[in-house]
Amino acid sequence: MPALTWLPPDEETPFPPLEKALEHPNGLLAAGGTLSSARLLSAYPRGIFPWYTQGQVILWWSPDPRMVLFPEELKIQRSVARKLRSRHFRFSADQAFAEVVRACAAPRPGQEDTWITTAMEKAYVSLHEMGHAHSVEVWAGEELVGGLYGVAMGDVFFGESMFSRVSDASKMALAQLCRFMQHRGSALIDCQVHSDHLERLGARQIPRSRFVELLDRYCTQAPQAWTLASADSGSESG
Repeated sequence: MPALTWLPPDEETPFPPLEKALEHPNGLLAAGGTLSSARLLSAYPRGIFPWYTQGQVILWWSPDPRMVLFPEELKIQRSVARKLRSRHFRFSADQAFAEVVRACAAPRPGQEDTWITTAMEKAYVSLHEMGHAHSVEVWAGEELVGGLYGVAMGDVFFGESMFSRVSDASKMALAQLCRFMQHRGSALIDCQVHSDHLERLGARQIPRSRFVELLDRYCTQAPQAWTLASADSGSESG
């Protein structure tokens, strides 16, 4: 059985090859290290992401297969499409990044722990301030009712989490993200691991080797400005 790689608390030690990831639990590649911006920006282009709960050491994952969503394959129910056209909701990008992360970190029914620890919140806010992490917000009036956030590199968006305070708000945020990505010609949304919910929305699993090929083709580290102005007439720029 392969041994788990432990990373020292520095930014220089490289991740092990993805082939070293464990089969059980699927994709566990390494433990330790830090959540520095440099470490995170080295992880995502390689198909690696952090995922752990409060009290654990940092765990790094690269599951096989990988759950992805190609923006043009998004499946949206008619009821959600009607809400997207409704004047009751408006949408923005990067207008409330920290608030979106905090909302995603809030306890949910049936869950005792959150993987979005205080350290994770700080790490992704730092990436946002550098121009690498972005959010999509859904508003009802002045109230934030849904959204999502993740890391953007080139034509790839690495989705981290989403939340809803009203029915279908996270689906509307995802629809806005997909429209935006299609408009700019972006290729791929990383959904990390399988869920029935994501599968119903059009996401599918692909081999990790194929996922890495797509990252090599579409992923760059240059920070980019985001706007939803072209995605929908009800959107506003970020």
